[in-house]
Amino acid sequence: MSTAKKVTKIELHPKNKHREQYDFERLVECYPELSKYLKQTAYSNTSIDFFNPNAVKALNKSILKCYYNINFWDIPPNYLCPPIPGRADYIHYAADLIAAADQSNVSCLDLGVGASCVYPIIGNAEYGWSFIGSDIDQQALASSQKIIEKNASLNGKVELRLQLNNTQLLKGVIKKNESIDLVICNPPFHASAAEAKKAATKKLRNLSKKKVETPLLNFGGQQNELWCPGGEFQLVKNLIHESSQFSENCKWFTSLISKSQHLKPLLAELEKVSPTKVKIIAMQTGNKISRILSWSFDKHLT
Repeated sequence: MSTAKKVTKIELHPKNKHREQYDFERLVECYPELSKYLKQTAYSNTSIDFFNPNAVKALNKSILKCYYNINFWDIPPNYLCPPIPGRADYIHYAADLIAAADQSNVSCLDLGVGASCVYPIIGNAEYGWSFIGSDIDQQALASSQKIIEKNASLNGKVELRLQLNNTQLLKGVIKKNESIDLVICNPPFHASAAEAKKAATKKLRNLSKKKVETPLLNFGGQQNELWCPGGEFQLVKNLIHESSQFSENCKWFTSLISKSQHLKPLLAELEKVSPTKVKIIAMQTGNKISRILSWSFDKHLT
């Protein structure tokens, strides 16, 4: 089997296991089903068709089994199939942020855990973290619960909670006197279904160089995974103002920010709640540049 020439993706975190090109020979050994989706590129390298949702899902299954010891992983049709390298980068940068001497005692709240349970999988495998995963979607939580139950490493390490009020993030999820080290959030990019469709159509047209009228999202995604009222900016603004009410419960609050133009107004919102520490962490996966906005009310932080 011909595999791609080793090229280090230096933009990824140094601890990210996916800094090298995919080793398809190893991945097929872990998950033989992946083999039927392999193809040769114009440069005689092995790859998959990233426009094929089934191929992308098979790749994820093989990565999660090979690198994170996940023997069962699946998601319902049309749910978001997350790119693993970028998700791993968030976890590694978050680990740097909290800088705990004993990472195995870290507790993390994943706002919008989704159907894939991917952040708890990576955080637990890499650092031994325990997780609370919240979501407004019962079917997504049922999918993540099945993943937890079928993987012994996740049993007792991940607790799922349904958010009954879709206008709230932390309220209704964090319990009174509960202590959490880290909150992570990967908000929907878009402010409407039309905006999400337009962005997907443009992306696929640019990649395929063909006219695309109805995009088939290769990574899938339900409505609440792709867009929310006000989009990324409004959701993170809401998180900022809710976080001030949970300053005693959580040490670090963080969110991915995909659009650079949102940073300045979000920093202005943070000034209104007076955190003791604010940090922006740059991230890059391939050509995609994003950042993690982080803040804390802990007076002991220097």
